[in-house]
Amino acid sequence: MKSKRSDVFSIWFGKAASKSAAWVGSPWSFIAALATVVLWGALGPRYHYSDTWQLVINTGTTIVTFLIVFLIQNTQNRDARALHLKLDEVIRAIQGAHNEMIDIEKLSDAELEELAQRYQHVRDEWEARHKSEKLKA
Repeated sequence: MKSKRSDVFSIWFGKAASKSAAWVGSPWSFIAALATVVLWGALGPRYHYSDTWQLVINTGTTIVTFLIVFLIQNTQNRDARALHLKLDEVIRAIQGAHNEMIDIEKLSDAELEELAQRYQHVRDEWEARHKSEKLKA
């Protein structure tokens, strides 16, 4: 059972990750990153292109990349989960839809491949029927 503290952290982290991912994907963050690189490059002659000067950009970009990966992954996980839930609801609500398609993202790779082949077979049959109808016309 999850604790209240865990729930509060999860909610806070989800909101922070969404806002961070939105900001990181904005034109302003690109401009800020570009300005940082230009400033760093412009300072090269002042610091004689030293190892420390190079280490600053290498360390900074590594740390930022490392942290951003987790924020973006969290956002993508939540977005994918929400999308799957919406699709599951659409499948459930449409009469005649195949309810076994609900939660297929939890299947193994082999099971997904088998399902993909089944639908490819349906597609191939449709194309064959469609071709023969065109030839008759």
